[in-house]
Amino acid sequence: MILTEKENSILKDLQTQEKVCMDHYNLCANTAKDGCLKDLFTQIAKDEQEHYQSLGKLINGEMPSFNTSTSKADSYHPKAAYNASANQADKQHDALLCSDSIGNEKMVSSDYNTSLFQFGSGEVRKLLNRIQTEEQEHAEMIYKYKQANGMA
Repeated sequence: MILTEKENSILKDLQTQEKVCMDHYNLCANTAKDGCLKDLFTQIAKDEQEHYQSLGKLINGEMPSFNTSTSKADSYHPKAAYNASANQADKQHDALLCSDSIGNEKMVSSDYNTSLFQFGSGEVRKLLNRIQTEEQEHAEMIYKYKQANGMA
């Protein structure tokens, strides 16, 4: 697959964002107080790693395979970790991590929405659209966690 200079530049920018997202979620996983939230952030960091690798393949002229299965968010049903007797400082800390992460997902999803229209290849647009959808699903799962824990 041959990409234009502009397409390569866009992919490199998106890949840089994915690296930042990976680092962000690894940091969040390391600092989250609740084990379930740690697990969620760890899973999202792995998803971001997959996005990073897929973009790298595109940059190298290779079309990666990508998941077209159902939404992870549909099957995510978190249990409440924080109740009235829970440590409120821990809950506030985790709520801040969640809110920050949702904001990041909104920004990244928006960037994919704008960027995918710059590509001539329908297959590349489908891949970028799939990644955008997964970014939206990340935000949805984090929001579900917030709702389950009285943070929303």
